[in-house]
Amino acid sequence: MMVHIHFLVLCHVPHLVKCQRRGVLLLCACSHRRRVGRKAGLPGREHCCSRRGGSGVMAEGSRKWQCASVRTQSNAKWILPSGHDTNIYVYNCITKKKVPLILKNPNYASWYMCGPTVYDSAHIGHAWYVCCSSKFSIYNCYMKFDIIRRILCNHFDINVVMVMGITDIDDKIIHRAAELGEDINTLTRRFEAEFHEDMAKLNIKPATIITRVTDFVPRIIAFVQEIVDKGNGYVTVDGSVYFDTSQFDRYGKLFPVSMNEEPAQPTVDKKSPLDFALWKGAKPNEPSWLSPWGPGRPGWHIECSTMASAMFGRTMDLHSGGVDLLFPHHENEEAQSCVHHGVSQWVNYWLHSGHLHLKGDTKMSKSLKNTISIRDFLTKFTANEFRVFCLLSRYRNELKFMCSNILGVEYTDLSMENAVAVSKKLESFLEDADAYIRGVSSSGVVDEPFLLENLARTQVQFLSTLANDFDTAKGLGLLLELISITNRMLHQETKVVECSRRPGAVAAVSEFVRRTLNSLGTQYGTNKDMVADSPLQMERMVTSAVNFRNLVRELALLDLKDSKKQENEQRFLRNSSLLDACDTLRKDFLAAGVQVKERAVFLFQIIKQAMSPFQSTHPCINLYFLTGHYRFQ
Repeated sequence: MMVHIHFLVLCHVPHLVKCQRRGVLLLCACSHRRRVGRKAGLPGREHCCSRRGGSGVMAEGSRKWQCASVRTQSNAKWILPSGHDTNIYVYNCITKKKVPLILKNPNYASWYMCGPTVYDSAHIGHAWYVCCSSKFSIYNCYMKFDIIRRILCNHFDINVVMVMGITDIDDKIIHRAAELGEDINTLTRRFEAEFHEDMAKLNIKPATIITRVTDFVPRIIAFVQEIVDKGNGYVTVDGSVYFDTSQFDRYGKLFPVSMNEEPAQPTVDKKSPLDFALWKGAKPNEPSWLSPWGPGRPGWHIECSTMASAMFGRTMDLHSGGVDLLFPHHENEEAQSCVHHGVSQWVNYWLHSGHLHLKGDTKMSKSLKNTISIRDFLTKFTANEFRVFCLLSRYRNELKFMCSNILGVEYTDLSMENAVAVSKKLESFLEDADAYIRGVSSSGVVDEPFLLENLARTQVQFLSTLANDFDTAKGLGLLLELISITNRMLHQETKVVECSRRPGAVAAVSEFVRRTLNSLGTQYGTNKDMVADSPLQMERMVTSAVNFRNLVRELALLDLKDSKKQENEQRFLRNSSLLDACDTLRKDFLAAGVQVKERAVFLFQIIKQAMSPFQSTHPCINLYFLTGHYRFQ
């Protein structure tokens, strides 16, 4: 008797489930330990636990786990693209080894990343992992891929064009809108805006282009029609359209599956358990669009294929996601896109990030009530500390997130406390180095040749580690080693000061460390609280300072005016220090590019010579203060 071993993919810790039909042994796993083998009618239907990925949302209830048996040989091979050699090596999930990163175009890298399904607030896990829409699984790492994007741009001079697709129509969106009694469009726009705000707080760069599924429905319909016309899709009685995997001999390119298994009982829905929905027939009281097959809405996988193809055409350089998305989502994207475009390889490089687990190998889940919102997280930790946490591991590594006493949630293994300690060490070094350079601290004997030799070696090694599959963990280790060498010199007690001071060498190390860290997305050595790119906040700050200065000046002058003649001299002496302070502040403002004018009503003007963030967006603004208010001129 032949025993077929099936894998229910997107699994974490497996457990065995017996199937009552055909002697099939199912190796099943679910991130929330939900057993799925009670009903054995698996052949011919998708399983009950399928989840699609996404920034903090659960998959559509009808999207279920895929079942497939192993095959040892694949008909599809990865093709090394021709084009621009970046001198970077990345891990390839098809060849299972690192391969050269070759871009189609020397001018830029095309990169598609699945975005969130917007029906709820994002939590800190979504900042780590992001994909199309899973509430239970946190897949792609926004933070991790933001770091990789910055590496490509800042260290290898590659213009990255990133497209992120927003899912704004989904079962969970429909259910949540009904639950809140809110219009679907209003709900999705609200949570999409909140999502972008939260990502900005973590200094995660927005995608170059953001697309929404509902804006691409006509293109999706045309995309599906092309697949049907080529004989790789079929229509079911309920108006749904499925991809026929038996007609595509390269299915299983990313993940080994077999199509030799015939369904025990053919159904009206699908010919094979491996077939997947391209178009879903309409259900009562749900949004739908007219199509050649009747009213309905897009399937899961077709959304990303269509939006990415609309931006990049027949092929693209990079497509990122969590390892859980490798099958079925990315496998299905690759299959349907290759058929539609008539190519052998749609995506040249798939990047998959590891998982972030809580204590006990549990993923963050709203159903388990163990999530931490990004806003709550940032009341205890900084964006720098979370980014350091991410930098301390390779993007493909699975990690456990540890922190004690934060909203009642405990984590284990690699800890936020460790990240906080490393972050403080980095910040402390930059402060100490700055004090030494400015002469505030003069202790320490700096061996300039030795220090510069270590700096040169670190620079070369650091770039080499980044070129080796973006190994930020090793790269950060190199920076910390250079910092330790410099600190030993700075903190060495000595009576010899003048001849041993080498501020130039220390400044070179400090500049390299600061520039390197900030190139990876940290914000050391910058005024993070001022929000330099916010004209409104700068305006409020200047307004408050000018108002305070004017109030002090007016009170001092009023005191002089109300006094008797014989008291004027005495009062003037008493208030002169206040008036001098007001004049000094006015001069300081002028040096910073803010001209305070004293007239019947007070005003200030951002002069053109100013080099402030506020001036860069508002080169000349007059604010007149009238009874505590101001108006623009």
